[in-house]
Amino acid sequence: MEKFFAAVQNMFKIPELRGRILFTLGMIAIYRFGAHITAPGINKARLEQVWGEVSGTLLGVLDLFSGGNFRTISVFALGVTPYITASIIMQLMTVLYPSIKKVQEEGEVGRQKINQWTRYLTVGLCAIQAFFVATWLRKNGIIDEGWWATFMIVVTLTTGTIFVMWLGEQITERGVGNGISLLIFVGIVVSLPTGVMQVMERVRTGEPSQTLGVIFLVAVLVALVALIVYVESARRNIPISYANRRIGGQIYRGTQTFLPLKINMGGVIPVIFASSVLALPQTLFSAFPPDPNNPDSVWTKIYGFFTQFHGGDPYYEFLFLSLIVVFTFFYVTVIFNTDDVADNLRKHGGFIPGIRPGKSTAEHLNYVLTRLTTVGAIYLAFVAFIPQLLLSGFKVGRLPFIGVGLENFFASTPGLSWIPTGLGYQFYFGGTSLLILVGVAMDTVAQIEAQLVMRNYEGFLGAGSRLRGRRL
Repeated sequence: MEKFFAAVQNMFKIPELRGRILFTLGMIAIYRFGAHITAPGINKARLEQVWGEVSGTLLGVLDLFSGGNFRTISVFALGVTPYITASIIMQLMTVLYPSIKKVQEEGEVGRQKINQWTRYLTVGLCAIQAFFVATWLRKNGIIDEGWWATFMIVVTLTTGTIFVMWLGEQITERGVGNGISLLIFVGIVVSLPTGVMQVMERVRTGEPSQTLGVIFLVAVLVALVALIVYVESARRNIPISYANRRIGGQIYRGTQTFLPLKINMGGVIPVIFASSVLALPQTLFSAFPPDPNNPDSVWTKIYGFFTQFHGGDPYYEFLFLSLIVVFTFFYVTVIFNTDDVADNLRKHGGFIPGIRPGKSTAEHLNYVLTRLTTVGAIYLAFVAFIPQLLLSGFKVGRLPFIGVGLENFFASTPGLSWIPTGLGYQFYFGGTSLLILVGVAMDTVAQIEAQLVMRNYEGFLGAGSRLRGRRL
């Protein structure tokens, strides 16, 4: 602990690092200030009433990544979601279109072009998304009828997102850590004290069993955080050797290095994809509810099924976990092309010992990557499922054939009666939130530690230790 406090003191002894930290804190303060400025024309009372009906839809996912700004429709209501979407689309475009991939391979100039295109795409996506949000607000009576109110919402939300994107880029260039990730991190952190107070209030006014439930909840939370830290820090090092090379009149001796492959190369993106896809039905039904005068229609029957299609429902959980696995493999395939890696190694005279350069190297990397991705997908599914199991339960009664028997078994077994219903706490710390919080914290601390070690200071873990973070 003494080393940790010494490292914190050393952070502020270095003028450049101190300036970067203070700049980051200033940008975060501006972001939080804007979160309290409501967009023009919002009926706050009506908004709170409507939000209670749609919090489990795709709008809830938007609220998570906007740091609670979407719930109040502040000027930063859309947060960084359009920018994240645009970045993912540009990554996919580099795979689908060789011309864009060539631009990406042009070094710093190519990177700047891709970033500029990402910004343009963000503005377009933000305008479209803001228009749908304005239409939803108008239909629910939260803003006035008429195109002027819609126009003001679209302009306000689009401008707010562009400003948030600029804040994130400034933090990345002149501050500490990845700016966009830090803004998401801050948005999640600010909601944690309220959740903690709600849980503690229930414990204070509840029975002793409530206290035991909170202790169990905290223990599982700590275990999940430890698991995330361990997996996100884990690497599979592929040995790479370089043969002797003659450049001009000099001969450079061969070297040996490693190609580090993360277990969870997909990060939190597969969980975001899966959550967004499964939230679409609830969003659709909230926008187009069935006719109450026609209870026998097909739309009404589908609506009746999807009213139970949420966290805790077996069908929902099975599809949710399956989508996480599918999106993990898909996303890793997009961001890590084994053929390109093998070709680059061959061009620079590198090879894996015992593996022929070229196609054999690509096949070997694909074999290793498939095994790592399988473990990473299972890990993501586990981290996403456990919090939902604790808070929402697993409604085994909905299972065919064995559902009723399992429900009676859990209900009559001491210590397992909470499984069908959950622990009953409103405090939410979903797997997505945990992955973001831990991952961004590790990445930021790793960057600060690198600055300290570079200037001959000890890091947070002392001499000889290194923290390895990740970016979203």
